[in-house]
Amino acid sequence: MSVVEMPPTAGELEDLAALAAQTGAQLCVRRLGEPIEVSTKSAAGDVVTPVDRAAEEAVRAVLLDARPADSLLGEELAAHAGTSGLEWVIDPLDGTTNYTRLIPYFATSVAVRRTADGAWLAGAVCAPALGATWSAAAGGGAQLRSPAHRAVLPLQLPATTARLIGTGLSYDPDRRRRQIRELGALLADYTDMRRFGAAAVDLCLVAQGSLHAFVEADLAVHDWAAGALIAEEAGATVYRPGDGDDTVSAAWV
Repeated sequence: MSVVEMPPTAGELEDLAALAAQTGAQLCVRRLGEPIEVSTKSAAGDVVTPVDRAAEEAVRAVLLDARPADSLLGEELAAHAGTSGLEWVIDPLDGTTNYTRLIPYFATSVAVRRTADGAWLAGAVCAPALGATWSAAAGGGAQLRSPAHRAVLPLQLPATTARLIGTGLSYDPDRRRRQIRELGALLADYTDMRRFGAAAVDLCLVAQGSLHAFVEADLAVHDWAAGALIAEEAGATVYRPGDGDDTVSAAWV
């Protein structure tokens, strides 16, 4: 007798993404403030710690326990090739510099896409120091999760004339100067700018309505995978790197 396994629903994948993101984020919180070694990756401001790697291991353990045939693509560890046609994209500690300086804007980001066509199916971002987990399923909207309840995104925030844009800057000095020039033109449509240092969190702040827009160059897929889907499902217009529709730069989100 053969057994046919039903493919997971987007909602089931969303719940798994949220569980994995919360698991990684909780590990980061437990080790917050510990003496840790901070290493440099691509540039002086691009840092990594043993906590990044430990958090990714924790996220991977949750995902592989639930779905051992899926592929994994993380920021810190080697890719894991699966056979299911689904790939999880992991940023175990987005905002590592913030984390090492005890600035609360850091998060664990987990998203899943279908490898056949690259369609994003679900994602979650957990920012433990902010007490927030945002998540989304393709076609199912986005939500802010808390232990007590879930709120549909965007949130109903007080009306205001302020229009805020979030951004981040490249580690490369020449690219950073170009970005600042381009931001000058963008600011004509906004009253102020915020720079929090964690793209995944920034995108979720757009989703909940706290920021009106977010733009950043030189992001890797793990930086924006979950946050972009969450913002999109909350009703934001999202241009991912490579979409070709962004008039500022093809590398801006």
